[in-house]
Amino acid sequence: MGETELQRHIRQRQEDFRRALADELRRVVESEGVSLRAIARTVGVDSSQLSRVLRGKEGISHEALVAVATGLGHDVSLRLFESSGPRIRDRLQARMIEALLGITHRRWSPRLEVGVYRPVRGVIDLVLQDRATGDLIAAEGHSQLRSVEFQMRRAGEKADALPSATGYPWSREPLVPRIGRLLLLRSTSATHELVRTLPATFRVAYPDSTEAAVDALRTGSRPWPGSAIVWVYIDGAATLVLEGTPRAVRLGR
Repeated sequence: MGETELQRHIRQRQEDFRRALADELRRVVESEGVSLRAIARTVGVDSSQLSRVLRGKEGISHEALVAVATGLGHDVSLRLFESSGPRIRDRLQARMIEALLGITHRRWSPRLEVGVYRPVRGVIDLVLQDRATGDLIAAEGHSQLRSVEFQMRRAGEKADALPSATGYPWSREPLVPRIGRLLLLRSTSATHELVRTLPATFRVAYPDSTEAAVDALRTGSRPWPGSAIVWVYIDGAATLVLEGTPRAVRLGR
């Protein structure tokens, strides 16, 4: 089998990382005025290997990098941030978004995978824009919630960062659009239990009714309520956007 697109992308990112790290290490070495031989001898790494690393020809282990940085009087900082969004996705997310788009009135203009950059970087799964008012909905789809507080916080941060998206506000009118939020959530016993267990948390984050949200998406007249959960039921090949909150959540069982 040949190399996949994702594998090619990973290989290119690895090469870019090696070159960027080599540039940074060379900058520090030159600014400190220390020879490679002296660095290698002091921290216990091979000088020829270190030379290849600084030329971007070879990678370096985390342990060796920390040793070299420490010997040069520097710390190593590591942070992961979203760039184009995850290439390995929730396998049911695409079906959920497809079902949502299937019920959405033509008044809503959809944009998939919208990148935001300030004050946080990330990718919003789906942005819907009201063609009449210019108002926006930042939608995130999840078939399960592994970390409620983190995912809610990230969804809020990315929605607030929408003004940094390329092309924002996507309207000819000089309007400042309202930005609403939508959590597209798979209807399962696990998600039902989670919402029942943390009712106040979900009520604060998504205070508006599912019924009002679905009605606003289906029709060409009702405004988007603000922030709401919309539930999606998946059974085999069938994917269905529910009209309201699942009965199990409403009755607390």
